[in-house]
Amino acid sequence: MSFSDLGLSPKVLSAVNDAGYTQPTPIQAGAIPHALQGKDVLGIAQTGTGKTAAFVLPMITRLEKGRARARMPRTLILEPTRELAAQVEENFTRYGKNHKLNIALLIGGVSFDDQERKLERGADVLIATPGRLLDHFERGKLLLTGVEILVIDEADRMLDMGFIPDIERICKLIPFTRQTLFFSATMPPEITKLTEQFLHAPVRIEVAKASSTASTVTQRLVKSGSKPWEKRAVLRQLIREEGESLKNAIIFCNRKVEVSELFRSLVKHDFNAGALHGDMDQRARMTMLSNFRDGKLKLLVASDVAARGLDIPDVSHVFNYDVPIHSEDYVHRIGRTGRAGRSGKSFTIVTRSDTKYLDAIEKLIGQKIEWHDGDLSTLAPSEDEEADRPHRGRGSSRRGSHKDETGKGRKARAEHKAAEAGEAESAAPASERSDRQERKDAIRTGNAARKADEADNAKHSKPRRTGRSTQSDDDGDKVTVGFGDDVPAFMKIPAKV
Repeated sequence: MSFSDLGLSPKVLSAVNDAGYTQPTPIQAGAIPHALQGKDVLGIAQTGTGKTAAFVLPMITRLEKGRARARMPRTLILEPTRELAAQVEENFTRYGKNHKLNIALLIGGVSFDDQERKLERGADVLIATPGRLLDHFERGKLLLTGVEILVIDEADRMLDMGFIPDIERICKLIPFTRQTLFFSATMPPEITKLTEQFLHAPVRIEVAKASSTASTVTQRLVKSGSKPWEKRAVLRQLIREEGESLKNAIIFCNRKVEVSELFRSLVKHDFNAGALHGDMDQRARMTMLSNFRDGKLKLLVASDVAARGLDIPDVSHVFNYDVPIHSEDYVHRIGRTGRAGRSGKSFTIVTRSDTKYLDAIEKLIGQKIEWHDGDLSTLAPSEDEEADRPHRGRGSSRRGSHKDETGKGRKARAEHKAAEAGEAESAAPASERSDRQERKDAIRTGNAARKADEADNAKHSKPRRTGRSTQSDDDGDKVTVGFGDDVPAFMKIPAKV
């Protein structure tokens, strides 16, 4: 089957051919004919199967007739994130190059005034995130009574982000006679209820088992200790082991703070890395994505904002630095690789505390994931983990032994870090080792000079007590703990006795 067999208009077919596509994917072949007939469509397919084109192409064909009026868009596409919305706009620009369509993009991080001007001109296609769409509606700048086609994309992600109440409100503002195209990779019960409420006799197109993973992705689990420095060391070792086969990779973390910490650690160890999370402004996020797509960045450390639907077609590896708490997120994360028939690899770093999340993932995808180098049973507990276990006995001898074991644990951890650093040094190329040695020598020289200056100043000044305390982080740097020399004034007030 080719695109010419689906009933698309000649202008759309010409744009598709210019883009280099000749055969539709299963979701496109199943959804496009029914969408052109005006039927409601419920599409279920794993990420990376071409869901976006499955609704963009028939919409462009149907929009060839008629024109838009001011503040009354003809079609509406709802996306969970700014990046997905911007990506859909790119698809309309690519496939609608032979049409004169007015496209309005309503997302956060962009001026309201610019968006209002586009709405005033009349929008054939309105692409929006739910929050910004309702903001414009409440300001009286938008009317939804002229919407003919509604698209709800990545519906399960909408559920995770708490947008379902907004979706329900928006659907009630749109004419009952609209056509609805509903796409999702997974179908939890809440999404099923939503489809029963807002879709009318939909055609169900399911090209892959819900919550399944692509067969082109090689999945592996990697054991690790629970400490952050242990997980970072495991990740660096995996990246080095993959060598030349690693063209580029997305590294997923569960929290924004972990994204920032891991990004700084990778840069410090001379990896070409960038970061992407929800707290970044829109311009920085789009710049980071553009640099990763263009090959200027090899590693992209990201939160789940990058897990859903982003079209980065040629990602060779995905690393789950954290096991996802929601098992559905695992499907979307590893779906960033192995797209469009390409092969890919995914590695998930697992600690002992992640076993319940791992069990949920394997139950969801219906298969056991192989271990890369032995499972958690082969991971011996570290000395400090043994020392941190509570002692149930009573008496001073128990407490004394616990204290002694804790001290041994700290010593063992320090020795382990030193050995790890030595292994990393030996594994690095000779040029890198010489550069690192030069940097270390320069740091030592600077530290010696600073200590000499401090000692000289101490001889000529009165001693004073401060709250300054230092300790070493996992990379060996000295960091200040507490207030440092800046003790708040209220702490210096004499206490009343």
